[in-house]
Order: sequence, then structure tokens, then C-alpha cells
Amino acid sequence: MRVKICGITNLEDALNAIEFGADALGFVFYEKSPRYIEPKVAREIITKLPPFVQSIGLFVNVSSDLVNLISNQCKINLAQIHFEANENFFKKLKIPHLKVVRASSKEDILKFESEYRIVDAFVESYGGEGKRVNLDWFSKVDCSKIILAGGLSCENVVEVLDFGFYGVDVSSGVESYKGKKDKKKLENFLKKVKRVNS
Repeated sequence: MRVKICGITNLEDALNAIEFGADALGFVFYEKSPRYIEPKVAREIITKLPPFVQSIGLFVNVSSDLVNLISNQCKINLAQIHFEANENFFKKLKIPHLKVVRASSKEDILKFESEYRIVDAFVESYGGEGKRVNLDWFSKVDCSKIILAGGLSCENVVEVLDFGFYGVDVSSGVESYKGKKDKKKLENFLKKVKRVNS
């Protein structure tokens, strides 16, 4: 199972996450988030990352042109579109992307079921609040293209490992405080997920 550590704001957290086995790092380009990172700072971090680690930019309520610009400037591999955008928006993107489903019902998790997507719990603030998605909704659902986000932590991630998710996405559950990761929590979280893969 793949693991994305989101809300990276500094090089130390990025390198710690990679050391413990993270497959992808998320950088939040949403200015209202406490985990917001300026593009120039993100670029400085990304240029120091080892190969084979995906860098993912999280965007909320911006134009496709801005997504393209920031992604190019920062050498982002993938854009995470954390809002409801129309088809014209996606057609204009010049970078691979992941749609985010902000789920408030079981029906929501079936949106874009032919695509790889992130399923997060619906919150007004666009994530990062530690709210969990109801796991009962995933019973008898093909989860092989779903990356589960929302309220995951070292304490509860084992509960989701048998659903067959493509990956998990964590931010607040491995933090000391908003915007700063806790090294021990990172290690414990990644050990619990990666142990299943070994």
C-alpha cells in the first residue's frame, strides 16, 4: 500500500518521511491552510529529494493556469485537485492530476470510480481537520483505485489495511502541531502500513 505524507512544510520532515518509507509528499498551495507553503520554499525542498519519490501539489479553488504555473515552477509530479472543478479545467491541465472526493455519503465514494482518486471526509475547510470517512461505506466496494484520507493516525490506520485501498494519505495524524511533523509518529505510521506489504 502506498503512503502519501501531506502538509510538508520543511526539508527535515520531508527527509524523515522518505527515510521511513513514504512514497509521496504533499505540498499545500492553499493560503488559508496552516500547512500552506510558498512555491519557492516547496521548490527548494523538492530539488533536494531523492529519486522515485512523488511530489504532489494540493490546490483549492484556483485556475488551471495557476496549477500549471506552480507545478512547473516547483517541479511537482502530480496535482491534487481538492475542489469541484469542471471538465474544461481538467482539459487545460498540463500535469497529471488526482481528483479529491470530499465524501459526505456512501454514494460519494463511487464518484470517478474508473479513476485513481483520493477520498477524504467532507469538511468546510478542505481537509486537515482529522475527520474520518465512515469505513462501513467501503464494504463490498472495489477500493483498488482509492487513496483514503481523513483522520488517519498511528492508532487507527490498521483498521483500514484490509479494504484493499491503493494508498493512504495522512497529514494531521502524524503532526506535533499543524505544519510540523512528529518524527516518531511518522515512523510508527509508516511501519504499520508498510509491514503489511512485506
